Amino acid sequence: MEKYLREHFDVPPKNATEEAQRKWRAAVFVLNPRRRFRMVPNLEKRQEDESKRRSVQEKVREKMRVAMYVQHAAFQFMDAAKQKEYKPTEEVISAGYAISPDELASIASAHDMKTLEMHGGVEGISREIRASFDNGVSTKDLPARQKIYGVNKYTEKPSRSFWMFVWDALHDLTLIILMVCALISIVVGLATEGFPKGMYDGLGIILSILLVVVVTAVSDYRQSLQFKELDKEKKKIFVHVTRDGSRQKVSIFDLVVGDIVHLSIGDQVPADGLFISGYSLLIDESSLSGESDPVYITRDKPFLLAGTKVQDGSAKMIVTAVGMRTEWGKLMSTLSLGGEDETPLQVKLNGVATIIGKIGLGFACLTFLVLIIRFLVDKGINVGLLKWYPEDALTILDYFAIAVTIIVVAVPEGLPLAVTLSLAFAMKKLMDDKALVRHLAACETMGSASCICTDKTGTLTTNHMVVDKIWLCDLTKSFNAKDAIEDLNALISENVVSTLLQGIFENSSSEVVKGKDGKNTILGTPTETALLEFALKLEGERHPQHRACEKAKVEPFNSVKKRMSVIVNLPSGGYRAFCKGASEIIVQMCDKIIDGEGQIHPLEEYKAKEILEIINSFASDALRTLCLAFIDMEEYNESEEIPTDGYTLIAVFGIKDPVRPGVKEAVKACIEAGITVRMVTGDNINTAKAIAKECGILTADGLAIEGPEFRTKNPEEMKELIPKIQVMARSLPLDKHTLVTNLRKMQEVVAVTGDGTNDAPALHEADIGLAMGIAGTEVAKESADVIVLDDNFTTIINVARWGRAVNINIQKFVQFQLTVNVVALVVNFVSACITGTAPLTAVQLLWVNMIMDTLGALALATEPPNDEMMKRPPVRRSESFITRIMWRNVIGQGLYQLIILGTLMFAGNKILDINEPDADSVVNTLIFNTFVFCQVFNEINSREMEKINVFRGIFRNWIFSAIILLTVIFQVVIVEFLGAFASTVPLSWQFWVLSVVLGSISLIIGAILKCIPVEPGRKNVEKPNGYEPIPSGPDGV
Repeated sequence: MEKYLREHFDVPPKNATEEAQRKWRAAVFVLNPRRRFRMVPNLEKRQEDESKRRSVQEKVREKMRVAMYVQHAAFQFMDAAKQKEYKPTEEVISAGYAISPDELASIASAHDMKTLEMHGGVEGISREIRASFDNGVSTKDLPARQKIYGVNKYTEKPSRSFWMFVWDALHDLTLIILMVCALISIVVGLATEGFPKGMYDGLGIILSILLVVVVTAVSDYRQSLQFKELDKEKKKIFVHVTRDGSRQKVSIFDLVVGDIVHLSIGDQVPADGLFISGYSLLIDESSLSGESDPVYITRDKPFLLAGTKVQDGSAKMIVTAVGMRTEWGKLMSTLSLGGEDETPLQVKLNGVATIIGKIGLGFACLTFLVLIIRFLVDKGINVGLLKWYPEDALTILDYFAIAVTIIVVAVPEGLPLAVTLSLAFAMKKLMDDKALVRHLAACETMGSASCICTDKTGTLTTNHMVVDKIWLCDLTKSFNAKDAIEDLNALISENVVSTLLQGIFENSSSEVVKGKDGKNTILGTPTETALLEFALKLEGERHPQHRACEKAKVEPFNSVKKRMSVIVNLPSGGYRAFCKGASEIIVQMCDKIIDGEGQIHPLEEYKAKEILEIINSFASDALRTLCLAFIDMEEYNESEEIPTDGYTLIAVFGIKDPVRPGVKEAVKACIEAGITVRMVTGDNINTAKAIAKECGILTADGLAIEGPEFRTKNPEEMKELIPKIQVMARSLPLDKHTLVTNLRKMQEVVAVTGDGTNDAPALHEADIGLAMGIAGTEVAKESADVIVLDDNFTTIINVARWGRAVNINIQKFVQFQLTVNVVALVVNFVSACITGTAPLTAVQLLWVNMIMDTLGALALATEPPNDEMMKRPPVRRSESFITRIMWRNVIGQGLYQLIILGTLMFAGNKILDINEPDADSVVNTLIFNTFVFCQVFNEINSREMEKINVFRGIFRNWIFSAIILLTVIFQVVIVEFLGAFASTVPLSWQFWVLSVVLGSISLIIGAILKCIPVEPGRKNVEKPNGYEPIPSGPDGV
C-alpha cells in the first residue's frame, strides 16, 4: 500500500508542481468530486487567474510606457480632451473638494505627471482634497471621504450558503443511485403492498440519505465559516497614518483618500498615492507590473501603487485612490483566490480512500452477483425462471440497493475531508493561542518538524529593551541606580552630551510624538525605542536644539550592512554624518575618539582593544551592544555615498532584553520531543551565547559560530559542521537561507523564524516559515506559512503540538474507519454467500456510514493535543502512514467483531433460544445493534492507539462525548421507533444489555492488543503503556 501511495499520491508540503497535482487527481477514485475537491485548488481556474494577472500587469506596464512619452507635444491635444472628461460633480464640490475621484485615481495609476503638474503638484492635490501634510485628515471627515472617493476594499465574491453545501453533498453518485432505487421501490411497493406499507423501504432509504446529506452539509458549512474567519485574520494589515495632527495605527481597510501614510522597509503600499518626502525609497512593483527591477521613488517620480512593496528606505505618502479605483483592487476582485494547495496528508488519504474504495467496489459487485445467483438458483428450483412477480423485482432492487450502499460505506469520501476538518479545528485553536496559520499544510508539517531555527530578539527575549549600560568618554556607567543620569550629566561636558543626543535623535527611523494626553510616545523598533527613552531622560529640561538639524541623506538600517547612517546639515554650517550599528563594525570604521571635554583624539590600537573588551564584557552579560559615531564634513554632494571610515567614536550602549518567561521550559520540551533548536541572530556572539545558555539552547558539546566564518566553509565542511551548530551570531539573511537549505538536504524538516524583508527567501525555503506578527514586516508575513502574533517562542511549540495532534488524530480516524469497513464488507459478503441475504440493510448501512464518516471525523479529528505527544520523536516523512500498530488494532478488533457477528448470524437463534415468529428479524436487529455498539466502543478505543487508558481526558473533549451520546440516542430511536423504515424490531432489555456488553468487550480486546509489541524499539520500558511504575517506597509516592 505504501509503495502505491508514494508512487501516485505524494506531493511536497510546499511549492508542489502542477504535474504532481494532476498526477494524484488522475489516480483518485471518487464518488462526489464536488465535495471531495472543494478544498483543493481548481487548476484550470488557477491558470485563468494567472492569465488575468498577466493581463493586468501588461496593462500597468503599458500605462507606464505611455507616461514616459506623455510630455511630447503630440499628446497635448489628447490630454486637453482628457481633461474635459473629468469635472468635479456637485456632490464633490458641495463636500469641499476640487477634484473628481476618477481624475485623482488616474494620476497615480497612469503615472500622469502632466496632469499632476496642472493641479499644482503634490501640494496642489493635497489642497484640492483638503489634506495637510503635517496634520493629515480630520476623523470627522472620514464618512464624507468614503462616500465620495470610496472605501479601501475590493469587491469579493459572495461566500457559499448552507444550501450550496447541501447541493454538493447531493452530488454523490451512489446517493443518487440509491435515491433512484428508493423511488422505484416506492412505486413497486405501492403497487404490490399498497399504502403505506409499500412505501416504508424506499422512504427509509430517502430519509437516511437526507439525514446523511444534512449532517455532511452542516459539518462542511461549519468548516467554511472557520476558514472564512481565518481568512479575515490573514487580511488584517495595519499602517501608520497621521490624522488629527497625531500619528496613529489604523487598518488598511479604514484608509481614506487624503490620509498621510508612513512607509518603511517591508511594508505593502496599502493604496495608490503620491510621494511627499522620504529617503532612499525603493519599491518592488513585480506583484503589479511583473517587472523584477525595483524602482526608486522621488519627488520627480512620485507615483506609488497599491499592492507594491517597500524594499528599502522610508517615506510619507498621500493617498489618492482606494479600493476598486486602484489597479490592485481591480486585479484582486477578478481572481478566484479559492483553493489552497492540498496538503500531503490530504493527498495521501485520497490515496487510502482510493484503495479502500476499489476493494469495496469489488466486494459490492461480488455481493450483488452472489445474491442474484443464489436468488435465480432458488427461484429456478422452487418456482421456475419463467414465472416472475412484482415481489421478485423488489428483491432484486433490494439486492442492488445493498450493493450500492456497500460502496457508500466502503468508499470513505469523508477520509480526506477529515484532514481539512482537523486542520480547521487546529487552526481555530491556534488562532486563540496567538498563531495565525496562513497555509493548511504548515500546521500538518509542523508536526514532523525536527529542527527550529529561531531568531533571538523578540522571539526568545521579551523585545522590551532598555539601555542598561553605557561606555562614554572612558566611563562605564550602569543605569540600575536612580541617579545614574544625573551622574552622567555631571561627569561629561555639555558639548559631548549635545553630540550624543544629536546622534541619537537625528540618526533614528523612529519618532517621538506627543499623544492626546500630552505625553511623549515613541513609535519605532524596540532597539531605537530604548535609545530614544534614554535620550529623553538625558535631555531633561535642555532646549531640544540637537533635534533642529535638517537631514540631507539617510541610509536606513538593514540586516546586511548592520548599520544606519545619516548626514545632517548643521545650524552652524557644514555637515555631520552619524552612524550607529553593530559594535565591531562601527569600531572598525572609527580612527578617532572623543573625551569628556569634547576633545577629539586618535584612536590608538591599545584603546581599540580596550573598547572591544568592554563590548565583549557587555555582551557576556547578555546585553545587546550598539556603537554610535560621527564625522564632520565641510561639504557634501547628494550624489556622494555616506562615508564608511574616518569616524569619531562617541559611545557604546549595552541594551538589556530579558529572556521571555517560559522559554527555557519550551526549549526543554523541544529537546524531549526530538526537535533541535538553533539560534540564528545578527547580534554579537557573546550576547548570543549568553542568551542561548540561559534558554538551554547552547550545551557543552554544542557549537557557536559567527556568520562570516560560516560563509567561508565549503559544502563538505558545512555537512560536517551544521549538525553541531546551536548558535549562529552576526549572521546575514543569506546565512540563514544557506543553513536552512543544507538542513533540508540532510532530510531534516525545518521550521525557521524571520521578521525582516531579507528573511523572505529563508522563510520561503523552509518547510515551515514562521513570521513574527509584531516585529515582522508585511513582506516577511507574506512569505511565511504561520504568523506568530505575539512573537513568542512558546507559541511556536504550541504549533508543533497541534501539528502532531492533527497527524495522530487522522491516524486514529483511519484506524477506526478501516475497522468498520472491513467488518461491514466481510459480514455482508459472507452472509450473501452462505445465506443468500444481507443482515445489514441499505438504511442500516447508511446510518453506519454516517457514524464512521462525518460523526467519526468530528469525534476523533478534533481531539486536543496532550503532553505525551511531545515526548516522542517527530514522525519522519518516509515513515508509513498506516503503521503496524494501526494494523494490529484494526485486525484484532475486526476479528473480534466478525466472530461475534458471525456467531449471532449463524447460531443466534439457537444460543439465545429465540423461538418467536419474527426470530430472523430479532436476530438481524440484534446483529445491527451489536455492530453499532461495537463501533461506539471502538471509537472510544481509537482515542489511544498505544495506551490502555482510553478514558483519560474524555470529558475535556465535549465534541467527542456529545457525538457518542448522540449516536447512542439515535440508535435507540432507530431500533425502537423507526423499525418500519430501518427494517428493525424493538428489542427486549436483555438484548439491549447483551448488545452493550458485547460492544464493550472491544475495550478489553483493545487493552490486550496494546500489550502485543509490533514495532521494535517502541516499547517504553520506564513507562509501560504510558503509566508510571508503581512506587517502590515512600520517596516514590
